[in-house]
Amino acid sequence: MHSLSVIIDALPFILGGCVVTVGAVGIALTIGLCLGVPFAVTQVYGPPCLKRLVSLYVWFFRGVPILVLLFLFYGLFLNMGLPVEPFLISCLVMGCTSTAYQSQIFRGSILSLPQGQMKAGRALGMHDGQIIRSIILPQALRISIPGWANEYSILLKDSAVCYVLGTQEIMARTAAIAARTHEHLALYATAGLIYFILTIIVLRLLRILEESMSIAGFGAHEPGAAKGA
Repeated sequence: MHSLSVIIDALPFILGGCVVTVGAVGIALTIGLCLGVPFAVTQVYGPPCLKRLVSLYVWFFRGVPILVLLFLFYGLFLNMGLPVEPFLISCLVMGCTSTAYQSQIFRGSILSLPQGQMKAGRALGMHDGQIIRSIILPQALRISIPGWANEYSILLKDSAVCYVLGTQEIMARTAAIAARTHEHLALYATAGLIYFILTIIVLRLLRILEESMSIAGFGAHEPGAAKGA
């Protein structure tokens, strides 16, 4: 009963961290989307020098743990004399990491499209920029929704690590109360349930979006797809 009373008393404070957590994840996803798309286009259609630069970026941010990146960016901000704001650093680190992963999601979606579309667009008198913007990307972005949804769930879990910088998200608030009340099991179980609920809600919304924007000829939702499998 004591654990239950602690959870009830702490729940409003912990739920206040949901705003910080969802905000950080939303900003990181937006950064990853805005940078990941041009990075993906560069990897598929760009000149060799730019392809190598993007590949180096992807290699670095996919290879270094996010915890190390948090401390690395924290140190860079200190050395450069910039204001050390934990929330800003957390969003920036997760955004840069998400850019690397999202670029590969979009790159795979672009490569999954029929390669003849580029030639067909050129035959109609369109230049490559128009073809990519008007034909390739609208299809690739729709195909990318399942992978993008998976990126959300990964970022949501990664956001728990940001408490090491003092970012007042769910995990930091839970740890603060657990240290004071010593009800670690009950409080961390509650935090885990909150993360689970946030994941289920958004993934369900993205699933609806995926079904509403599905393209004929792609995906498992096509009539007869299950029979042909």
